[in-house]
Amino acid sequence: MGSGPDTRTKELVQQAERALQSRDARAALGLLREAESLAPEDAGIKMQLALALRAAGDFPGALEAVEGALALDPYLLLALLSKGWLLEKLGRAREAAIAYRNALKIAPPDERLAAGLKAPVERAREAVRADADQAQAFVEDRLRAVRARHAGEDLSRFDMSLDVFLRGKKVYAPEPALLHYPMLPAWQFFDRRHFPWLERLEAATDMIREELVVVMRDDLEQMQPYIQYPPGVPVNQWVELNHSPRWNSYFLWKDGAKDEAHCARCPGTSALLDSLPLLRQPGFGPTAVFSVLAPRTRIPPHNGSANTRCLAHLPLILPGPARFRVGNETREWKLGEAWVFDDTIEHEAWNDADQTRVILILDVWNPYLTEAERELVSVMMAAKNEFTARG
Repeated sequence: MGSGPDTRTKELVQQAERALQSRDARAALGLLREAESLAPEDAGIKMQLALALRAAGDFPGALEAVEGALALDPYLLLALLSKGWLLEKLGRAREAAIAYRNALKIAPPDERLAAGLKAPVERAREAVRADADQAQAFVEDRLRAVRARHAGEDLSRFDMSLDVFLRGKKVYAPEPALLHYPMLPAWQFFDRRHFPWLERLEAATDMIREELVVVMRDDLEQMQPYIQYPPGVPVNQWVELNHSPRWNSYFLWKDGAKDEAHCARCPGTSALLDSLPLLRQPGFGPTAVFSVLAPRTRIPPHNGSANTRCLAHLPLILPGPARFRVGNETREWKLGEAWVFDDTIEHEAWNDADQTRVILILDVWNPYLTEAERELVSVMMAAKNEFTARG
């Protein structure tokens, strides 16, 4: 029996690959054209053909071959990256950016990216950033007069929409693990005007740090891993930090219960906490904790329990670079500068330094809840806990 079409196609492709290795693009093209005629639905052959056409300097022909591969498989990452590269070569930068954006949407995370694709993916990112920069400069020129008319107003929400619109920033919605309260604004970081007491908290940074240093020197054994899942419970992203001292905690308050011994060790901090409008919700809040993150440690992406509360962070010990992301906004911590954020929006943290990083975490009511809503939520959640406890 003679060899079938599949065998002949493979032979032709192998011969073409050898021709390309010998820099004989013309021979490779002839072989690949024959292979394509035998297997017109094979996207891989079309990509090989595009490679041969590139080697021959025929960029329009290579682009046509890549388009043929994408017609067969629109999710072929290499084809999308090749399309962007070819469009750049043809001077069609705007179209290239669109192709690159489509490629980046389907590209796997860097750690799972094939070695040969890392450079093309990075090129795609550069091209997309450049196109976004040009688009933003153009749009900002059109916005200049309107911005001037509204100088002094808070335009941060519009600026966030601009990033989503022009740069394709992902929009993160609250995903509470326990309670979703409808129709609350989904702020990643809240405006400081909602929390006038933040300045008083920040002013106490040195005092709080001094008490913390004593705790870390004399009461280190009282620090406990922040993540403590029992056996038999799925740990998901917490596998590396579960029961690990790489992320330790020292609670002053936890779920509405005051740790008298810990507060006695930090009398100034304890008195300050008593004076702040923290979340006062029996069984749930307040919580106030020193969060101690080891060098070169990352807290993976996660979501908090209820969007009726929000968290305040006050950095106390920052030995070097330390980042924090909420949704699509990443910030660098600055010593003694606090912020408040919605922890039901996906967030993560990094200690990029070679020494330990410590922040104070507090929980407070979401500022958009009325007093009546706060009381109702407190009773509702406490009643549910009571019902569950009855078994």
